[in-house]
Amino acid sequence: MNDMLRIGITCYPSLGGSGVVATELGKLLAEQGHEVHFIANGIPFRLGGNFHKNIFYHEVEVNDYYVFRYPPYDLSLATKMAQVAKMKNLDVLHVHYAVPHAVCAFLAKQMVGDRLKVVTTLHGTDITVLAQDESLKDLIRLAINESDAVTAVSQDLIRETREVLDITREIDLTYNFVDKRVYYPRESSSLRSDFATPDEKIMMHISNFRPVKRVGDVLEVFEKVQRELKAKLLFVGEGPDLPKIRCKIEALGLEDKVHFIGKQDDIAHVLSMADVLMLPSEKESFGLVALEAMACGVPTIGSTAGGIPELVVHGETGYLAPIGDTEQMAEYAIRLLTDEREAARLREACLRRAQTMFCNDRIRRQYEEIYYRVLGREVPGLKPVNC
Repeated sequence: MNDMLRIGITCYPSLGGSGVVATELGKLLAEQGHEVHFIANGIPFRLGGNFHKNIFYHEVEVNDYYVFRYPPYDLSLATKMAQVAKMKNLDVLHVHYAVPHAVCAFLAKQMVGDRLKVVTTLHGTDITVLAQDESLKDLIRLAINESDAVTAVSQDLIRETREVLDITREIDLTYNFVDKRVYYPRESSSLRSDFATPDEKIMMHISNFRPVKRVGDVLEVFEKVQRELKAKLLFVGEGPDLPKIRCKIEALGLEDKVHFIGKQDDIAHVLSMADVLMLPSEKESFGLVALEAMACGVPTIGSTAGGIPELVVHGETGYLAPIGDTEQMAEYAIRLLTDEREAARLREACLRRAQTMFCNDRIRRQYEEIYYRVLGREVPGLKPVNC
């Protein structure tokens, strides 16, 4: 047990890929015997209200002293990180997103001392959006360069980080993952019958419906596909582009073929209904939802944006087309949905790739090795990877 670590994790606790990965990683680490402390302004939603052995939650309370025009969350977070690090003798602070979390961890380390190590994981928006702002570049560069280790969820994100911020330091590639005990093909015939008849195919899109997701492209592809075969389209999630999409559906006369089912917790069960997932994003550092679909045996038709090609192997676990090329995406969808032998081949390849390349035990081990490296310790005899 002396080899076990005390790890602080900070992430955005609400819905979002980075929060999902951070929380699931914390749960996996706790299962290995490590002591995990979540430090955030809310309980990560994937923790829920259940008890988890070796997991603790520390709430960040913001000082609303009247001289502050805006509540100083960043300073409150840095102070809380330092307090927990001292009180619990943390070895590592693992923060997800450079701004503000890595900046706060840097401040916490100044208060605690160099024995506390900082690992920063870049998920995308901190580089693809925030780092484009000249007023934030120097701050993000500082947070990255002062971290004891930096990881990123795709090679493409590493490339963009180096280009945008002129970063030369080492950045570890640690792909996102899904827990194979949760994400696997489910029996979903009963649920599927609520939306489609046995002879209809189901296309699905899951996102936060921001403009970057190009949800309009999903609808354009579906409109072309449904001319050629019987199909339904399911939208999962909520976001700012939904009203615009609803208007477009009405204009196309597709109201009886498109279903909105909102945010869902049991994504594996929902995904298992689908014959294909649509991910035509114009920016996507990784595309966690495509991995979740892959683990459920559902191929993805997506764009060649960002890290998607590192996840979806064209012609093997799905099909990729240039951003905005809805004609090509529709051709791929029709091929997949009308050729059962091809669909079966892709489903089997999806399961193999998800269970090996993006195995939760493999990625968890990579993070453990990074923690021990920054601490200057020998990696102990960790439990074997079971992929």
